[in-house]
Amino acid sequence: MHYMLKTYLKLLQQANLVKSCCLYGKKDQIIENLTFDSRETMKRGLFICKGAAFKIDYLRQAFKNGAVCYIGEEHFPLDYEVPYILVKDIRKAMPVLAKQFYEDPSRELDLVGITGTKGKTTTSYYIKAIMDEYQKSIGLRSMGIISSIEVKDGVEHKTSSMTTPESMELYRHMKNAVSSGKRSMVMEVSSQALKYQRVRGLNFDVGVFLNISEDHISPSEHDDFEDYFSAKLSIFRQCQTACINLDSDKADRILQASRLAKSVITFGTGQADRIDGDVKNGRIPDIFGYDIQQEKGRINFRVKSGRFDERFTLGMPGVFNVENALAAIAVAYLYHIPVEYMIAGLKKVKVKGRMEQYVSHKRRLTVIVDYAHNRLSFEKLFQSVLMEHPFSKIVSVFGCPGNKAYNRRRDLGLIAGLYSKKVYLSADDPGEEQFTHISGDIARYVESVGCPYECIENRGDAIKRAIEEAEEESVVLVLGKGCETHQKIGKVSCAYPTDANFVKKYL
Repeated sequence: MHYMLKTYLKLLQQANLVKSCCLYGKKDQIIENLTFDSRETMKRGLFICKGAAFKIDYLRQAFKNGAVCYIGEEHFPLDYEVPYILVKDIRKAMPVLAKQFYEDPSRELDLVGITGTKGKTTTSYYIKAIMDEYQKSIGLRSMGIISSIEVKDGVEHKTSSMTTPESMELYRHMKNAVSSGKRSMVMEVSSQALKYQRVRGLNFDVGVFLNISEDHISPSEHDDFEDYFSAKLSIFRQCQTACINLDSDKADRILQASRLAKSVITFGTGQADRIDGDVKNGRIPDIFGYDIQQEKGRINFRVKSGRFDERFTLGMPGVFNVENALAAIAVAYLYHIPVEYMIAGLKKVKVKGRMEQYVSHKRRLTVIVDYAHNRLSFEKLFQSVLMEHPFSKIVSVFGCPGNKAYNRRRDLGLIAGLYSKKVYLSADDPGEEQFTHISGDIARYVESVGCPYECIENRGDAIKRAIEEAEEESVVLVLGKGCETHQKIGKVSCAYPTDANFVKKYL
């Protein structure tokens, strides 16, 4: 069903977002398209003007392609009269418009949102695997997913360009899911999505909070840790049940914030009675993981809950993935999924670009490709590799993005330097910042802990050198990009063969 322009104006007025408007008699115009991309064909479309880099040429192109009205924060004088609505905050306006245009499809979905500093992608695939296993058994369609790797909504299946899409894309994907017969969807929720209103208006059945550590702090992201943490915590304002990791740093504050939700379920391991360094009455999580063991690339552990005490196996290496699995089990527990489907689902999961392992038996060399790109993920990964390969030497290949998350340069340099026999610094997504500047920042910290390093800008060449120079009984870690197929160089997103392709080529 399509709505008139005056309907959208009224909704924006009710939200106290309208500064002024001039519709030139078009208030009864039926709106058939909604977009912020001027390149799209938008017959009878409502066009959104957003972003610091917005140009008036985009507006001209939008009307040429069929737009009948624009919405933005400022007036753009064209050579001809066009209807417009000026709003106080375009970020807040977008989800209001999208929710109406797509008729709030989230109401018809079991919607799970996952936030945290690390593990969002793996956890989303763990949840999907469990739900798919069960839903297949009762004749339902698979769970939709919106992740940093891909979007699968039953109509569209595409590679993701960002962790959490803009609100209009989100609502479209949910509408697709509903129209294709899906009943559930899991999605990653980034701090940027929460801060900049992309998920505004969504009601999550479950909001999962995995962990927190300093990240994404820069002029273009979050001003400081408090801004970052507060953005993450805001997910609880829009979820029915909060799903909390008791092993996380700042768990006491996370629990306090979770009171905004109607109910809370907790998960954790043997560290569950230690919250921010203090014993908190020995609190045991609702979903309790214990007896964690690793053997031959698999992780075995037991889980105790109010309904079962069972053994689980993960097909992916990485002891830290137990934390992600417990989150998925907690979500499945809330949906009353029988435990046998949890066990079967988790055993099958492999996630592209996450703990992908390649082995040369001839050279006794292991190469691991992983998306680890911040302090928390680096710490967990290096510790896990040391545990799973206690007699191996570690070599690492990584970089940092340009013009953002500057704290990573210190954190990743120190951690990699402490654990690695040698570090190869290479380009990640340098953008408009010079590689020599980025690598120089990281190198200072690698060198400060006495670790040798080499700077090789071309990422493929760096991976090649690291593999060729690695001694027997070594583990080469290729970190930061996972399965990404593009690299941001200058203002251009360049095609990139993926880290895994380079590893397979040179191993």
